[in-house]
Amino acid sequence: MKYEKELKKAFSISIPVMMGYIVLGFAFGLLLTSFNYPWYLAPIMSIFIYAGALQFVAINFFNAKVGLIDIAIASWFVNIRQSFYGLSLLKRFKNSGNFKPFLIFGLTDETYALLTTIKDDESLSKKHYYLFLGLLNQLYWIIGCTSGALIGSYVKFNTAGLEFSLTALFVVLCIEQYKNLKNIYPFIIGAISSIFALIFVSSDKMLIVSIVSSLILMFFLRKKVEA
Repeated sequence: MKYEKELKKAFSISIPVMMGYIVLGFAFGLLLTSFNYPWYLAPIMSIFIYAGALQFVAINFFNAKVGLIDIAIASWFVNIRQSFYGLSLLKRFKNSGNFKPFLIFGLTDETYALLTTIKDDESLSKKHYYLFLGLLNQLYWIIGCTSGALIGSYVKFNTAGLEFSLTALFVVLCIEQYKNLKNIYPFIIGAISSIFALIFVSSDKMLIVSIVSSLILMFFLRKKVEA
């Protein structure tokens, strides 16, 4: 295989992502079928949406019969961080050629973390290395989601509390962000906004209101946030 070295390197550094994606994807598949959705919706969403947090949120959107405009707005806010990921990788993806659209599409939190924390091997073809890394990570997610949905279709599980796996993921990401930022103000703002939305807004609008209010507060308190 011409790019075997790039594939082996991508696989070796993506093993931690594989362990997380298969487990979390399995939970998503179980949760999806617990709401009586067909199993094949899991691989379809994993191929064409490929957004772990948003896929979990989407189940609740479908179940609550949320409008398309609300879904679009919430999806934009949930994934707006990806825009900043892309901006920081403009130089790195500059010579990716035809691979660039997929590299952009496959830029998840975990893939971005690998790309920005692991030093590149100059002997590798970078665009193929990046391609294999993105493909492997999405493959792990597809395997996890599909296997969970298939098993959930034939074996009934008590899925009470399973949706908390998404919350647990966000808690871990939040802790990691705090370790990097060393600034408590963004987290205080987020907590205040969430509590406000929880008390004064209906559950189907809570996410949007809490995000918008967080952005407004961060704008007015940006000096403390950027400190």
